[in-house]
Amino acid sequence: MSKSARILTALAALLLLTLYIVPIWRISLLAPQYPEGLGMQIHVNTVTGVEAHDLDNINELNHYIGMKVIEPSSIAVLRIMPWVVGILAVAGLLVAAIGKRGPLYAWLGSFAGLGVAGLVVFWYWEYDYGHHLDEARAIIKVPGMTYQPPLLGSRQILNFTATSMPDIGGWLAGIAFLLGVVAVVMAVKAATSVPVEPRRS
Repeated sequence: MSKSARILTALAALLLLTLYIVPIWRISLLAPQYPEGLGMQIHVNTVTGVEAHDLDNINELNHYIGMKVIEPSSIAVLRIMPWVVGILAVAGLLVAAIGKRGPLYAWLGSFAGLGVAGLVVFWYWEYDYGHHLDEARAIIKVPGMTYQPPLLGSRQILNFTATSMPDIGGWLAGIAFLLGVVAVVMAVKAATSVPVEPRRS
């Protein structure tokens, strides 16, 4: 690995550490009765409201349709994610220190795999909350209706527009991955370039 590739890999790893500080994902709900909207932010180890009482208000609304209460302490993946991010960040710094192409390829592949796995788990979490309803407890019942927010983008759910997008941490994780891709490209180019021997007179 060239010095530049090692620096990019280290920067990518350090960017991952910001996920302990800023939210990764955001789900927003907009409706006529909530013109300012309600928001929920997914962090590496918890779920919070964008504003102080947003999560409580969302849980109160969910009660009417029989959805489970969103309790961060009961979401198992939130206990695992801090370890996953930490190990990935430390591994990236080690790869930058070692400076070998093989570990770099393995690290970026693990980064991609864990990112996809995280999205799949998030999608299933949304599916579980939006489909597995307690109909006996629900006050509002709409036959055939499901309440799963989109993984990415917007969807109309009754009179609410639900929008799901990366938050600051999600964008920073994306930038970190792109830095890793650039580092791999630089490493591949360095490995495949053949030095030109000077002509003999």
